[in-house]
Amino acid sequence: MHDSPPSELLPEGPIPNWWRHWWRRQTPTRQDRYAMLAPLAAVLLFLAAIVSAFWYLRLEEMDREQEAVKRDVEYAQQRMRLRLLERQEQLMRVARDISNKEVDSEEFVVRAESMIAQYPELLMLTWIDERRRIKAAYAAPSISNAQVRVPGEVLRPGETESMYGLARDLQQPVYSQPVAGSESAGLLQLHVPLVDQGKFGGVILGEYSIDGLLRYGVPTEIAAKYAVSLLDGKGRMLAGVSVPPRNPATQLLPWAAQPNEYEVPVSPVGNGLVVRAQAYRTGLGVIGSGLFWLVGALSAMTGWMLIANWRHTRRRMQAQQALMAETNFRRAMENSMLTGMRALDMHGRITYVNAAFCQMTGWTEAELVGRTPPFPYWPEEDRELMSARLEDELQGRTVQGGFQVRVKRKDSSLFDARLYVSPLVDAKGHQTGWMTSMTDITEPTRIREQLQASHERFTTVLEALDASVSVAPLGSEELLFANKLYRLWFGSQAMGHLNMVAQAGMTEQPRASDEVNDEVDAFVGLPTGSLTTAVSENAEIFVPELGKWLEVRSRYLNWVDGRLAQMVIATDITSRRAAEEQAAAQAERAQTSSRLITMGEMASSVAHELNQPLTAISNYCNGLVSRIKSKQISDDDVLAALDKTARQAQRAGSIIQRIRSFVKRSEPNRTLSDVSVIVSEAIELAEIELRRRNVRMSHYVAARLPELMVDPILIEQVLVNLLRNAAESIEQARRPPGRRSVELRVIPKQIDEQPVVEFSVLDSGQGLAPEVMDRLYEAFFSTKPEGMGIGLNLCRTIVESHHGRVHAENIYNGSEVAGCRFSFWIPVSGATNPIAGKDAGVTTV
Repeated sequence: MHDSPPSELLPEGPIPNWWRHWWRRQTPTRQDRYAMLAPLAAVLLFLAAIVSAFWYLRLEEMDREQEAVKRDVEYAQQRMRLRLLERQEQLMRVARDISNKEVDSEEFVVRAESMIAQYPELLMLTWIDERRRIKAAYAAPSISNAQVRVPGEVLRPGETESMYGLARDLQQPVYSQPVAGSESAGLLQLHVPLVDQGKFGGVILGEYSIDGLLRYGVPTEIAAKYAVSLLDGKGRMLAGVSVPPRNPATQLLPWAAQPNEYEVPVSPVGNGLVVRAQAYRTGLGVIGSGLFWLVGALSAMTGWMLIANWRHTRRRMQAQQALMAETNFRRAMENSMLTGMRALDMHGRITYVNAAFCQMTGWTEAELVGRTPPFPYWPEEDRELMSARLEDELQGRTVQGGFQVRVKRKDSSLFDARLYVSPLVDAKGHQTGWMTSMTDITEPTRIREQLQASHERFTTVLEALDASVSVAPLGSEELLFANKLYRLWFGSQAMGHLNMVAQAGMTEQPRASDEVNDEVDAFVGLPTGSLTTAVSENAEIFVPELGKWLEVRSRYLNWVDGRLAQMVIATDITSRRAAEEQAAAQAERAQTSSRLITMGEMASSVAHELNQPLTAISNYCNGLVSRIKSKQISDDDVLAALDKTARQAQRAGSIIQRIRSFVKRSEPNRTLSDVSVIVSEAIELAEIELRRRNVRMSHYVAARLPELMVDPILIEQVLVNLLRNAAESIEQARRPPGRRSVELRVIPKQIDEQPVVEFSVLDSGQGLAPEVMDRLYEAFFSTKPEGMGIGLNLCRTIVESHHGRVHAENIYNGSEVAGCRFSFWIPVSGATNPIAGKDAGVTTV
């Protein structure tokens, strides 16, 4: 740019030494940059000085104009304020005269007519009483008939309602807030309250014309200089004119975009009525002079020329640096890539390979660049396929998603790779070859094959299951998965899945209530991530379409796409249900047989028990016959004998009825049963056997026991069996008469925080041997020679079917066995207040 270095161009003169030393320490490039920036900075400073001077002058001019507008607007506001206050005072005088009963309706109309004729801005005066009824009104001729208020009418609802109430509450004059666009947009209302001996008596409503207030309240000289207007509280114009806003895009200077204006609220109305004055457009003064624009244009041209020259120099240097940086960047990027890159010319010759390609194949760049097909990394067995692929590549017949091939390394090992091809285009837009990227996919291929094999094994296992497996998303009828058995039963639709869920009572999805919209979601608390720990539900249902009983189990899980789904596993349990029903029938027959066997064993005792009332009946009848024949009996003696005979017959009948109800075969019938009735009936059956064996029995039943949901016949069977076993144990032990006793106790208890009723039978027999204790409830095991071994087994089955438990234990007196205690408990269901009895008493037989 210069024939000599910039440091030699410094003039000799009064330059400080520190500046000279600093200049010489700079590089030639920076010195050249500073030399170019100095003239530009001088031009910019000159232009800034000119702009600042003109700006200052314009700001001074604008301040003067603003002060003038402010003074004039405040003067106009004072004139309007005084005019409003004068009208307010006149209306207040009229209100005082009305309160003092000095003015009636006719006098009010006369005064209103005078005021409206004298003051043009006043349009209407109305006298409204405390009941919002119009007593008198007068309106200017310019008011339309629809707006004129007629005396005697009630003020329309909503009309001046808020201002009327405010004047009544404050007892002071109140101005309304005019709203643009309403029916009274051009009116300003003044409510002056009437006070009669401290009580509210109505209001005097004066209505002003906003346009008249502006026309007669603003001085003429101000209206000629400015565009004066009245605005409401939201800035909407009620009356007057305004200067249209200027378009800022057409203004050369920012301060000329908007007119000079000032606004101030009109007192005493307040912020609801604002007077605004806008100065009319004037000349720009010195800003519009040609000197300003000439200086600005010359400065801009000089600066533009300096900048253009400097930018041209810097552009060439930047292009050179950018080219060097781009080359270094691309080289670093190619060396750091894990993807192999290979370039071919239009004839299939290798022109470029990067470091990753050489690392993958094992050949160096010198060994590959310039080679023509066949290439050394082609496997021998795949050369025909590779040649066909290369021909397709050179002809432009490439696959958009790439293609997979096998590549041979220099050590003859093979790996799988995927190739992607794209054309190479030079700076002129001509294609010069093809660029191929190569990625090693050996490991992804191996993982994909393993996943596919795992999926096949998983599918094979599910298809071979003897259970139906189905998965469906919540809130949808889409079937995500179904195994072979499900498709065999229900087809490929989701209706079978949904029907099983509905029939099993498993909620498939939360549904909002029609009445309560903020109920807690049915799935509140379910994890949003993994649901593998969710508790599964199960139920047994019958499917009429299949004629099968199914055990249905369900659980919630996250499907592979993130949706919450429900898996249902259904197993065919028809054969199991049939076996259970058959087992229940057999158990019922076994219980009936056990009762028959028990009564068979007690036959002799029952016959002895029945023999007594039958013998008594025979004796009474024979005695009656003999005495009647001899005519030695009175009517009273006959009646007494017949009464005793009837009582003995009833006794025999009750014994027979009890035995029939005990041995009668019936379906299990669980009802709320009284414990004391069950115990008394069991004792009545068992005490016959106990008396025959000379065994004394005592029983204790707690008072106010809750009722139990049981089959009373089955519980009686358990008690009779335990009491008979106790009597037989005492007889086998050959106890003396003083120790031949059995005790039955029925009391309430708490077991595992659950209220139960415990039945216990305590005997004084020989107890149970340890080997017998282990096999006590085993079927067909008995310690009695004539026993069948099904009594205790049936007792345990009956108790457990009522959700209870049976327990047996020996009672010791020191080291000697003093007897045995059999007990069982039944849980309380549907009972309240299981309170133990206080003194139920002990009965000895």
